[in-house]
Amino acid sequence: MIALQVNFLLIPSLVSILGAAQYLMQDAALLSYIDQRFLSLEKRLEKCNQDVLEFVDELREFSKMVLSRLAGLSSSKAELRRDMDTLLMRIEHAQRDIDYFGSVMDSNACVEVHEELLKEQLLEEAEEKKRLKLMLNASCDHMLAGIRSLKVVKKTGGKHGSWMKDPGKKHTKIYLLSGSVNNVILEFANIMTFMENNQTLEARRVPLPLPWEGTGQVIYQGFLFYHRYGSLNEIIKFNIQRRNVADQMLLPGAGRIPAYQLSPQTKIDLAVDEQGLWALHAEPETGGNIVITKINSAAMTVEHSWDTPCSSKDAEAAFMACNTLHVVYNSPSGGSSRIQCVYDVLDALNAYMNPGLHFPKRQGSHSTVHYNPKEKQLFAWGDGSQIIYKLHTEQK
Repeated sequence: MIALQVNFLLIPSLVSILGAAQYLMQDAALLSYIDQRFLSLEKRLEKCNQDVLEFVDELREFSKMVLSRLAGLSSSKAELRRDMDTLLMRIEHAQRDIDYFGSVMDSNACVEVHEELLKEQLLEEAEEKKRLKLMLNASCDHMLAGIRSLKVVKKTGGKHGSWMKDPGKKHTKIYLLSGSVNNVILEFANIMTFMENNQTLEARRVPLPLPWEGTGQVIYQGFLFYHRYGSLNEIIKFNIQRRNVADQMLLPGAGRIPAYQLSPQTKIDLAVDEQGLWALHAEPETGGNIVITKINSAAMTVEHSWDTPCSSKDAEAAFMACNTLHVVYNSPSGGSSRIQCVYDVLDALNAYMNPGLHFPKRQGSHSTVHYNPKEKQLFAWGDGSQIIYKLHTEQK
């Protein structure tokens, strides 16, 4: 009887133990399932992260390829523009050659040249010279006879640069353009302000929307004229007061070789004299000789061009004074600068190849030499120094 009672007491305990064991087994299975799901999610997240990294790498490579293609297109565009400019120039020269050969063939076809034809040609040449004199308002009756003295005004900036006054305006402002590539002009109230030690603090900074190239800039009648950096032969006309680009033009034939062998940074050198704005450059077709172009500064158009016998070899600078080109030569190592070629556009047959004009008391080289027709002086930049040369002139 007692044993039966014990059995009855043990049965509920066993049932309870078996139930607990069953719950433990179910919890273990659930935990195993949850662990498996977490492992699966971790693997999927890891794969997703790997895919994202691969996508980022592919996107980066694609971006590099697109940027490379865009750079290539930009370069191709610039090259195409240069080719177009060169093609236009070659067409122009070809037209000149065609006209020349046509005239030669016509002259060879006739054994005897009619006197009336000769008279007509002489009349045409006389009319052309008369037209040029009227265009240039040929009031220049003096010529350069010597360079009397120099004054080193300041030494500021690097090896290349230019400085000047505006000969077409009634003011005393000084303009400094430092470097062969830059986009900021420094404007000073007068030369005394420029000469002060803290001159850069006193200057008014005038930023340009397009940078310049070389050192052939000029300021004339309130405008800065300069060769645009990165272009073959584009001339920019910039309004200094309004700070905007007023006009631009392309100079045919220019920009392919330096204007002066000893100043290779300058492809186009602009100049101002009593007759206005000029451009000086060299062309391969002329054997590297300097070409003069008269520019209408108001309309930004070419009025006339002259091929000169003045070589760009060993030349470091040049300037126009009273319709006349003066080319400054030096040695490649730097020495005494001298004017060895003078060319008057109204007296082309009378070119002086060695007039014996020397720059006084100075050894070195010039980055620029610009003539100021109002003050009859040369504003030069030599080895970082700003120099003024006074001139001695005589009647023609």
